[in-house]
Amino acid sequence: MKLRLYIYSALLLLITAGISSCKKDNYEAPKSTLSGRVVFQGQPVGVRSNGVQLQIWQHGYAFFTPITVYVDQTGRFSALLFDGDYKVTRVAGAPWLAQTDSVSVKVSGDTQVDVPVSPYSIVSNATYQRSGTTITANITVQKLQTTSQIEAVRLYLFRTTLVDQNNSDATINVDGVTVTSGQAFTTNVTVPASLTGADAVYVRVGVKTVGINELAYSAPTKIQLK
Repeated sequence: MKLRLYIYSALLLLITAGISSCKKDNYEAPKSTLSGRVVFQGQPVGVRSNGVQLQIWQHGYAFFTPITVYVDQTGRFSALLFDGDYKVTRVAGAPWLAQTDSVSVKVSGDTQVDVPVSPYSIVSNATYQRSGTTITANITVQKLQTTSQIEAVRLYLFRTTLVDQNNSDATINVDGVTVTSGQAFTTNVTVPASLTGADAVYVRVGVKTVGINELAYSAPTKIQLK
């Protein structure tokens, strides 16, 4: 009798677990896309692709944990979510001031939002000219926070558009103490011998703030070699 009762209890437990598992499997996946940009004065801020994060929060649930999204090099991000009310927060370590407030957004279908940030410094202008294997950059950097200090301005060259501090075939470093906010300066980078046979390369300027690992970047620019 005890054996039958044990077998019956075990079967009931398995059936219950199976029903619960089926219910979980039948939950609908999120179908709405929240996409947006991190912006300063309405313009996206360039960063290192997959180096800077935002967090998306939804209150009112037992498991209150953030959804982490990475910002791409053009300052854009996206996440697949359920419809509802969310808050987007900025994560420390980015090339802009840490902010404790959040951006509220109501997701209903595909939704877009701009997340304003306050960069320490930005590359306000960067133009390039090529002569043979030498690329000359004319750069203007704007320091936006009086309490911050520019550590360096860097010119990166890479074989693809995904160019930054981690993806570079050649890098020129300009010491921050020589850089005056709002005043243009020039620097040169030489195309490496390994790339002289390429049709084109990409260049980009980044500005690093003292004490902050991530840089704020200009947009990648394609330089034709042939």
